Amino acid sequence: MLTEQIWTANAYRNFNYLIACGETGEALAIDPLDHEKCLDVAKAKGWTITQILNTHEHRDHTGGNQQMVAATGAKVLAHRNAKDKIPGMDRGLRAGDVIKIGKTVELECLDTPGHTMAHICLVAHSDKPALFCGDTLFNAGAGNCHNGGHPTELYNSFVGQLANLPEETLIYPGHDYIARNLAFTLDREPDNAKAKAILPAMEAQDPAKPLVTTLALEKEINTFFRLTSSSVIRRLRAAFPDLPDEPDPKTVFLKLRELRNKW
Repeated sequence: MLTEQIWTANAYRNFNYLIACGETGEALAIDPLDHEKCLDVAKAKGWTITQILNTHEHRDHTGGNQQMVAATGAKVLAHRNAKDKIPGMDRGLRAGDVIKIGKTVELECLDTPGHTMAHICLVAHSDKPALFCGDTLFNAGAGNCHNGGHPTELYNSFVGQLANLPEETLIYPGHDYIARNLAFTLDREPDNAKAKAILPAMEAQDPAKPLVTTLALEKEINTFFRLTSSSVIRRLRAAFPDLPDEPDPKTVFLKLRELRNKW
């Protein structure tokens, strides 16, 4: 499996992706908002884009579909519940469906509601397992639920699915928010040594050459995985005095998401 992470350099700080088969050169474009950059990269690599995968229906992820289809004839794939929200969708996906790219690449679909109720993440079960997670999981953060989502569903996606993937899974999110998210981690958990250590480098990072985290690293630096941390809970109680003495992980997650909405 060949992967290209494409920095759009737009106001929304989007990442687009190309995943290709090394034998055939067939490629899948994930959320190709910047269709021109995606097409240029594919041309430079000698790849042919035959499929488009939208992780969800928001315009900053689907806005390049029409131009990409016009240029390549690629088929558009997305969550089956997005069929009325994404024009020209060719294949509706559900949990467990497999997307094949050329002869060598297979991606498994995860149904991961929360940011929206029609959100797909892709898992590559390759030598280096990888997760293409759209706006569900960000480096050191979690997607918001403002536009058609639900925080309880986001919690279920995090704890019931993403947290159970192999620790070495590479994390490829839909946006570059890592510096801001690390700052939130340290606001919630000031003694998080790992987050403190990497924040300066992430503030200076060139998003065109970003750090690719692993799930293991996310569990160290991402507050939304650190639901039993005594520091997180202690700071949370300062914001929510009525918090139970031993809050359950779901309560911690929902309160963190509430705080992040305003932070």
